[in-house]
Amino acid sequence: MTSGHTLPEQAGLAGQIPPPAVRADSRAPGDTGPGGRTSGIWHPRLPGRKPKLVRGPGTTVHGQIEDWLADAIATGRLAPGDRLPTEQDLAAWLGVSRMTLRHALAELAQRGLVTRTVGRSGGTFVAQPKVEQDLTVLAGFSEQLRRHGLVAGARVLAAAEIQASPAASAALEIAVGAPVYEVRRLRLAGGQPILIEHSLFPAQRCPGLIGYRLDGSLYELLDEKYGQRPYRARESLEPVCAGVREAEALGVAEGAPLMLVERTAYSRSGLPLEFARDLFRGDRTRVVVWTSELAGEL
Repeated sequence: MTSGHTLPEQAGLAGQIPPPAVRADSRAPGDTGPGGRTSGIWHPRLPGRKPKLVRGPGTTVHGQIEDWLADAIATGRLAPGDRLPTEQDLAAWLGVSRMTLRHALAELAQRGLVTRTVGRSGGTFVAQPKVEQDLTVLAGFSEQLRRHGLVAGARVLAAAEIQASPAASAALEIAVGAPVYEVRRLRLAGGQPILIEHSLFPAQRCPGLIGYRLDGSLYELLDEKYGQRPYRARESLEPVCAGVREAEALGVAEGAPLMLVERTAYSRSGLPLEFARDLFRGDRTRVVVWTSELAGEL
């Protein structure tokens, strides 16, 4: 992570636009400005005016700071990799306590908008943008990433023939104990782990599936080898927390927020082809659904 740019310790009178931006690497560490004070540097993408913080019932100061920084990130005034000023500097500039500022930064980190590291080169950085999963259109993870110009990857964790559980039996419309192919994969976006896939396929409808390479798009494999591409799906979403194994695989802390997406995918003829339970990192993914009014409604 590059150091990006930093902000000044002081930005003049409240509401005034701070001095012109200076690149963070244009001064040596410890360089001082007028009067011998450490020279502050203002990030050119950050809004030029302080937020007007309202203190009163029905609102919180840390929530307003969180919204202000989140808006700067959403509009591109703060870009991925940019470093925010130190807690001390930013709290002093905003006129709030460090505890209040920490609360706002912790909420932003929880939402996956910033990352916080410790050490000499640490700090608070704007996180990489989240990967959008559009549930309006049925598409595999690889295809979703290609639409956003990202490179998809897959690491096969397990592939075996097992017996269908009652839940898999009901979803795939097969007998309990019927053979199914279980495929567990760690999916990557730009080399970073994003989700754990756990898919079950009825062996009778795609014989020999696990004998093929499984590190690409499984939907494309179903289409190419069996002429059965998933056409529609029923998906349900549920927030969960990462257990020990999920945390280790995804590179997150135990208890970190995940999004469980349970899916049954059907062929054009209506046959169930896949029963899946995928775990998405909450800090790196965003679910998008397009809606419209119901036919016949006024």
